[in-house]
Amino acid sequence: MQDANRSIPTLMVQGTTSDAGKSVLTTALCRALYNRGYRIAPFKPQNMALNSAVTEDGGEIGRAQAVQAEACRLAPHTDMNPILLKPNTDIGAQVIIHGRAIGDMNARLYHDYKKQAMQFVLESHRRLGEHYQAVIVEGAGSPAEINLRQNDIANMGFAEAVDCPVILVADIDRGGVFAHLTGTLELLSETERARVKGMVINRFRGDIALLTSGLDWLEERTGIPVLGVLPYLQNFHLEAEDAISHSQDNSQAELKIIIPRLPRISNHTDFDVLRLHPQVDLQYVGADDVIPPCDLIILPGTKNVRHDLALLQQHGWGELINKHLRYGGKLLAICGGYQMLGKHIHDPTGIESASGSSDGFGLFDIETTLEPEKQLKRAVGSLFDGARIGGYEIHAGITTGSALERPAIHFDNGSTDGAISADGQILGCYLHGLFDHSEALASLLRWAGIKEAQSIDYQARREYDIERLSACVEEHMDMEKVVDMLGLER
Repeated sequence: MQDANRSIPTLMVQGTTSDAGKSVLTTALCRALYNRGYRIAPFKPQNMALNSAVTEDGGEIGRAQAVQAEACRLAPHTDMNPILLKPNTDIGAQVIIHGRAIGDMNARLYHDYKKQAMQFVLESHRRLGEHYQAVIVEGAGSPAEINLRQNDIANMGFAEAVDCPVILVADIDRGGVFAHLTGTLELLSETERARVKGMVINRFRGDIALLTSGLDWLEERTGIPVLGVLPYLQNFHLEAEDAISHSQDNSQAELKIIIPRLPRISNHTDFDVLRLHPQVDLQYVGADDVIPPCDLIILPGTKNVRHDLALLQQHGWGELINKHLRYGGKLLAICGGYQMLGKHIHDPTGIESASGSSDGFGLFDIETTLEPEKQLKRAVGSLFDGARIGGYEIHAGITTGSALERPAIHFDNGSTDGAISADGQILGCYLHGLFDHSEALASLLRWAGIKEAQSIDYQARREYDIERLSACVEEHMDMEKVVDMLGLER
């Protein structure tokens, strides 16, 4: 199989650190090459993230790869991210292979499993190679993590298996860019270092002339060309792979929203459009922080709902939420947060943590049982007020109870989701992406308290920023060398 993989035009983007710009550069290259007329597919062998998306073939992949698929004008597919790890403890994660969860593994067990996982990775890469002219691959973390080199499938281990060139990217905005690049290269083996065909410096601000001497030194020291220096893009937005984006202080906002920063928060990209909305001030707060006054509390999804529920209860969030509701505030909950609104959450087989049951906040007459078979689906329909909505579900829970007789969402296939309280103050559902569509966004903001909510086309904004990325690499990178690395005809 490896011989077949070696014939597939492939280019891998690796980073000197996490958050160096791998996802952004991969997205940029995907769109730039697509705009040049090539049929391109994104790929990430192994992703560790709690932000995920449901694919057209009914599986689950990292959110970043779904965005990269959009950059290629493709529907997301499970082959684009064959291995997804969703941490549920500090030393363990749910392992998802080709879009389906196969169980939980601790770090040591998974380390031994990686030889088998590599075969799944190569299968997906081979299938993509059968349908597309080239594959643009995103690495994970850094290739210089000495303790993770054995059986590596995320960085150089994959690059060597498929015999592909590598671009190394570093973030100059955080400082130490020359140390990051030279240090990373020093820690690679001779064969790995030979794979690095170019370097990219990301998020540069200032006069490029002042950087020239450093670039000359870097190329002379390493013998590797700098393919480009990408500028810091102001007001740029791309959905984060995992890290929560910084809250934006909007003192002129009409609506104040707070979201608890849960230890296992998942799919917080649901709220990116709210951060961007000019009428909204959204703040993430720690479970033990002093909670500021607000109009809307949102309880987000979580990969370990009973653990994060216990943390909120320990810090008095039940009393805080009840006080918030007494004073007329609104409460919205999604996925794991929705499960917390009920009377009980049962995990009889230890799907997310130790088996057992937990008492919820008791705001809805529902209870949830976590089951081994995860619910994965995409759906479209209408909110309780008729506004059109669409999104996807990713959850292990089955929820029942009388509160479901007042559903929050009616899907076009006749099914329903979630609940809304009789007084209209509390809304909960499983649907992720419910703010992404302008009609649903405006409806939910009116429900939360804005009389005349401005409409934002989030999908158009995302498309605009992907095109900005494409234009950026075309202007500031040697894209002809990128095409040559892939062996594509110009």
